[in-house]
Amino acid sequence: MDHSLYVAMTGATQILRAQDAVSNNLANASTVGFKSELTAFQSLPVLGTGLATRINVVAQGKGQDMSQGASVSTGRSLDVAVSGPGWIAVQAPDGSEAYTRAGNLKLTSSGQLTDAAGNPVMGASGPISVPDSTKIRIGEDGTISTVPAGSGPNTVTAIGRIKLVDPDPAQLVQGTDSLMHMADGGTAPVDDAVHVISGALESSNVNPSAELVRMIALSRQFDMQLKSIKTAENDADSANKLLQSN
Repeated sequence: MDHSLYVAMTGATQILRAQDAVSNNLANASTVGFKSELTAFQSLPVLGTGLATRINVVAQGKGQDMSQGASVSTGRSLDVAVSGPGWIAVQAPDGSEAYTRAGNLKLTSSGQLTDAAGNPVMGASGPISVPDSTKIRIGEDGTISTVPAGSGPNTVTAIGRIKLVDPDPAQLVQGTDSLMHMADGGTAPVDDAVHVISGALESSNVNPSAELVRMIALSRQFDMQLKSIKTAENDADSANKLLQSN
């Protein structure tokens, strides 16, 4: 009985963990540049005595779905969508370099270019600062051009270039800051093959319908585990009554 309870309890716990990932995906279905989290169940043998067919199940994270979300035109000069594979380099809260595909950029009151979360956008020599300008344009290679305040409309100045990278996805891990980091703690080199679409944003690649179906399936599996626990409890009660009657 105790073995049955342990297996069912473990299964129920792991299903709840998988549900957390599904819930997080659904919560970010409209988040710019969000990559859905992937999970899978792995079977592990139960230690101790018992039949070899008795197994535990463990929900393991398999990283993110790196497929590209749809590009949505916004017309905003500071919005950029990475076209194809690649990432925008930003400075994480801990000072390290990190990567995002959320291209809804903004300017602080001091002229620093940041992502929507306030992380400074990185250039070739560090965070990018934009001087007081009447017009800003971001080229497909990440080059930022401005018309300085007080200058004529034809006075265009290139002030920097957004660092665009494309490391091997296997080398990236998601941090607690929701940004992607190099697994070895290093930085990725600039990749000139990465381009952006100005005036557009990449939507989340979460498929809400698929996630809802998965949530329902996991809920049913969770109910099955609870029924197994209840059955083991009933079997134990019946066994105790038989022993007491003897």
